[in-house]
Amino acid sequence: MEYDFTVNGQAVSVDAPGSLALLWVLRDKLGLTGPKYGCGVNVCKACTCLVNGKAVQTCVTSVASVRGKKVTTIEGLAQGGQLHPVQQAWLDHDVAQCGFCQPGQIMAAVDLLSRTKEPTDAQIDAIENMCRCGTYGRIRQAIKAAAQML
Repeated sequence: MEYDFTVNGQAVSVDAPGSLALLWVLRDKLGLTGPKYGCGVNVCKACTCLVNGKAVQTCVTSVASVRGKKVTTIEGLAQGGQLHPVQQAWLDHDVAQCGFCQPGQIMAAVDLLSRTKEPTDAQIDAIENMCRCGTYGRIRQAIKAAAQML
């Protein structure tokens, strides 16, 4: 079946089973490798993207559920060659180590900052994206710095 939606500002049409995870549509059919496969069961959140501006885990989101919606991956955050403030804060605060979880972390932070101008430590901790390198302190600093940039 054909599913039409928007990815990073571009209209797409994908032929896929409706139950196919959005993660596999993004990675395998559209070639967007920012969202990562980690657990496949909504625990690690490495696959986090935005659907209509809200953070979702694409490993448990069906392609059928995004029909007619706007999907944003890490590849779609920068605009006009300018990094999104969260991306810039990640660089400024040297957050990434291995980098595997970072796209999901960044997308979850973008969602949080769209709802909260000055996030508390508890609100940042509630994101619950896993980082096996343990850079949570720098993640918190970067989110707070991005909040100031926004």
